[in-house]
Amino acid sequence: MDPTDQLNGIESIRTYIERIITGDNRAAHGMKVLLLDSTTTQIVSCVSSQSEILNRQVYLVCRLDDPTSQHGPSGRQGGHSLEFKEENLGHTSHMKAVCFLRPTQANIGLLIQELSLPRFSEYHLFFSGILPPSLLNLLAESDEKERVKQVQEFFADFLPINEDLWSLNCRNTLLMDTQERPHQQTTIYQRNLTGLQSMLLAMKRRPYAIRYQRSSRVAKKLATDIDECISNDDIFHFRRGTGGSTGNFLLLILDRMDDPVTPLLSQWTYQAMVHELLGLNNNRVILRGAPNVSKDLEEVVLSSAPGHDAFFAAHRNSNFGELGEAIQKLLQDYQAQSKEHQASNLRTIEDMQSFMDKYPELRSQSHTVSKHVAIMGELARLVEVCSLMDVSAFEQDLACNEDQSGHLRELMSKLESPSIKIPDKLRLGMLYALRYENAAPNNAISAVKEAMKRGGVPPSNVALVDAILKYAGSSIRGPGLYGTNKDTASKMIKSFMTSVQGVSNVYSQHSPVLMDTIEAVTKGKLKGETHPLVSGGAGRTTSFVENLPLPQEVLIFMVGGMTYEESTKINEFNQVNAGRIRVVLGGSTVHNSTSFLEELKHI
Repeated sequence: MDPTDQLNGIESIRTYIERIITGDNRAAHGMKVLLLDSTTTQIVSCVSSQSEILNRQVYLVCRLDDPTSQHGPSGRQGGHSLEFKEENLGHTSHMKAVCFLRPTQANIGLLIQELSLPRFSEYHLFFSGILPPSLLNLLAESDEKERVKQVQEFFADFLPINEDLWSLNCRNTLLMDTQERPHQQTTIYQRNLTGLQSMLLAMKRRPYAIRYQRSSRVAKKLATDIDECISNDDIFHFRRGTGGSTGNFLLLILDRMDDPVTPLLSQWTYQAMVHELLGLNNNRVILRGAPNVSKDLEEVVLSSAPGHDAFFAAHRNSNFGELGEAIQKLLQDYQAQSKEHQASNLRTIEDMQSFMDKYPELRSQSHTVSKHVAIMGELARLVEVCSLMDVSAFEQDLACNEDQSGHLRELMSKLESPSIKIPDKLRLGMLYALRYENAAPNNAISAVKEAMKRGGVPPSNVALVDAILKYAGSSIRGPGLYGTNKDTASKMIKSFMTSVQGVSNVYSQHSPVLMDTIEAVTKGKLKGETHPLVSGGAGRTTSFVENLPLPQEVLIFMVGGMTYEESTKINEFNQVNAGRIRVVLGGSTVHNSTSFLEELKHI
């Protein structure tokens, strides 16, 4: 099967990038320069290493919007993300330029400027989304020297972080749920709309149904707008209602505000833990400043793309305990392999030749081992220093169980404790406020906020308690956060299973609201009252969903961003249900607690 026809974002984008670098077989052979913008640089970095690109007759990679940022053969090679260094372009007039850019007015302006004094012999233009006809005409009129040889649209306007996790890397999207800053809202909203268009076009799927979260004004607008785009543009008509031979394809648009709890929780699987404690941005992890980290490990890459890091791809969803065992085995295997190639064992010419053949692999393996050992060491240090096991156990109890008086006592104790870090005190206070917003006595949350201040939380951060209730309080969000949309039997079964699983699962009791939604989708029980259907065009919607067939493919787009915890659960769901149904999770950005709280400050 053509990789671009799979629900695999990494393979789709890799195929596009391969075609772009080769000029899509239209006379872009030979040495060339790759021109990118800030967003497409991130997209390319997600799926291709710089050595892969430079080995495809690419002499130089540089930013069209920042011509001093360039990377060429003299720079560091073999890394897994594109990096740029200052270097004089010079002597490139005989080369061809391959441009991969977002179809924005700003980029067209830069291209017009470039074409007025062209530095290259030819220009092959590839846009990551739909190029408006007005901008295409403007571009054509400006190409007086006729250097542009082709213009194509390759739908790659998103970051494929994992094969089933796609992000727009778009910040401040929580603003879309407020009535403030309309201009900024419009810009952010438009980025989400075009990004969702690109996801559908990269999938080559036309949904047979579009449903959305009723409690979200933005989800409804996005659902009706994307429905209008699909209806009015023939480019979406490659699949008529079936989502391909694999079955029915459903687009479901949700909003982060329906579940404000998940981004506030500590994480215990590899990818999620790294993002929460160290930060994982564009697949890069900064270890600079961490104890006992060598200079070459101050900035490392964790990528799920094929050929980048097989260990990370295999263990990104492993829990902390499993991860420690896996890294120990990785280290032991490397030590055993290195011992075979020690100088004392190189007795013959054949031994030496074998060593030289394997040296690049051993060197790469050495870096991989050192990287994961360094990351694991820093994670373990932070878990101990921040008392995260104690904090996380209480977080899970707050998220999953009802015990107001007990929770209040323990919260007050932790807010007074010097061993609990200030950011963790803030998260615990917010988790308590979300659960007991409407519980008596009414002054409990006020008392919690005062205790947070006494515990060292700055007043500006204590104000985030009110901000999160304004953004996603009980009167705003949907009904599913604390199981209020489940029947009593379902709650009893879940409680029983938690007690049976025992202490080993005390840090993973929580299940995001998203998974209840997916379960309802797979059983045909997602109610029209909570998730209506866009019906009949012109923005019309209906709550009547009884006759809809069960989907076999689902794209969930989460306005306001998703989390790696949700991504992990989706991946586990896809493995269990392989061959029956497949879910892809896309959204505005991937949050950790820091980014989520930072966006709340702007509401």
